[in-house]
Amino acid sequence: MPYDAIIVGGSFAGLSAAMQLVRARRRILMIDAGQPRNRFAEAAHGFLGQDGVAPATLMREGLRQLSAYPTFDFVHGAALEAAHEGDQFEVRLSDGVEVSAARLVLATGVSDELPLPSMAPRWGVSVLHCPYCHGYEVRDRPIAVIANHPAAAHQGLLLPDWGPTTYFTQGQFEPTAEEAAQLSARGVAIERTPVVELLGEGAATEALRLADGRIVAAGAVFTAPKTRLASPLAEQLGCAMADGMTGPHIQVDELKRTSVEGVFAAGDAAQPMHNATLASAAGVMAGVSAHRSLVMAAAV
Repeated sequence: MPYDAIIVGGSFAGLSAAMQLVRARRRILMIDAGQPRNRFAEAAHGFLGQDGVAPATLMREGLRQLSAYPTFDFVHGAALEAAHEGDQFEVRLSDGVEVSAARLVLATGVSDELPLPSMAPRWGVSVLHCPYCHGYEVRDRPIAVIANHPAAAHQGLLLPDWGPTTYFTQGQFEPTAEEAAQLSARGVAIERTPVVELLGEGAATEALRLADGRIVAAGAVFTAPKTRLASPLAEQLGCAMADGMTGPHIQVDELKRTSVEGVFAAGDAAQPMHNATLASAAGVMAGVSAHRSLVMAAAV
């Protein structure tokens, strides 16, 4: 029997979408491969009522709460293919099983491409992307902003509220005259010699090695990794894309509807700003919007 909706992705956006739909007594299937973008972070911050709680703990609790509803089903696995067949969406899983639903919610997230190999083991611990999510935890340390896109100077402007900041242009992302004046007014040092390696034990960052051989102190690094969609489903379905600051994302309207009727999207895969609270809120809207579309279709 087909589901009312299939939700692909079980992090903050997907769980929040599912909650709206199961509480509306709709039959829901959630598919999740267990590889959320936030798996590298020890704690989620800035999430009202959940500050400091590990993302994995939040997701386990969300799944536990959803599982108490009789119309909720969960599959641990990857959704490899999706197609629109008549009035249903067909989704093929990694084990070959095919499932169908009247509506599809994509909460598939993004994957990060970091500018330096030495950032990878430190990602989510001492190499970070969101000052509001992690700035307080690295307060008063020397902070490095390693530019990775033309708008990186904006990150440099924010971070002095948490610690002494140096903006590394990497020889590519020179601030404009206006940006340079703003950075100076905020006490941000500008370094034009590229960073080539992060130094420190384990996941810690203690210093940076520059291209000219200098070693400079740094207790935390902020950068904006390039992002790509973690799942091919949106492209397979023909959903329109929008260009974000760090990479493409699924284009949605204010109700989280994609360009393909019956397909909704939420979370990092469908917005340029990436934050747990924003992802959860977008998931709520996607779930509500998917439910309303089911109601309206039945009322015709």
